[in-house]
Amino acid sequence: MTSRSKEKVAAAFRKLFRSPEKLDNDGAGPSGSPARRGILRRHRDGVSPAEAAAASLPASPAASTLVKKKAGGANEARERAAAVRTRRLMKELKEIQRLQNSRPDPLFTVELVNDNLFEWHVRLHQIDPESELASDLRELHIPHILLHLVFPENFPFAPPFMRVIEPRIEKGFVMEGGAICMELLTPRGWASAYTVEAVVMQFAASVVKGQGRVARAPPRPSCEFSRRRAEEAFRSVVKTHDKYGWVTPALSDG
Repeated sequence: MTSRSKEKVAAAFRKLFRSPEKLDNDGAGPSGSPARRGILRRHRDGVSPAEAAAASLPASPAASTLVKKKAGGANEARERAAAVRTRRLMKELKEIQRLQNSRPDPLFTVELVNDNLFEWHVRLHQIDPESELASDLRELHIPHILLHLVFPENFPFAPPFMRVIEPRIEKGFVMEGGAICMELLTPRGWASAYTVEAVVMQFAASVVKGQGRVARAPPRPSCEFSRRRAEEAFRSVVKTHDKYGWVTPALSDG
């Protein structure tokens, strides 16, 4: 073979075994296309061409449908929970109003706060007449104890939040902000069968057994009597009693 022939063979072999990087850089051959260059770059980064090709595909219709079904299922669950809460509260409110209208001196009365079905004011008109708290109420010409109830989204499977608004009561399992230390009002002590009437009657028993009294001295500036303070105090006492147990009267005592 002549020297010229040898050079031609060598040139052919060099062209045949050129590296992909070189082909990628000068754009010669099939690897010069943009798609080919992208796959080669991914391959150099540790991603196989098959994985790179799969990653470039759009999301499958089945996956999109699954996401939509999950979102729709969550919305349906929320709607069902809202319907259950509304039906339950409407039923209880009608029954309480029926009892209010049938008695000249009802134990307690209810009204909605700003026409909101999920927020009630309860006026407790009667407690144990022999108790010191009842004596305080008569002496100070206070006609009732005003309670505030807020019903959560998952009621009746979770308890309402209840606090005393007025008068300001000391002891009687009434805490800062008017929060009430009562196991019945906690997720641990609550049962969906409990009614608002049962909750109010339990409070009436607890406040007397706890020797509650109407506070006479002006409150300290640090003792804020508000819903925010009541919620903080209730969370704190629930944490404590979950650890050490509860001592408030049983529901049957009410």
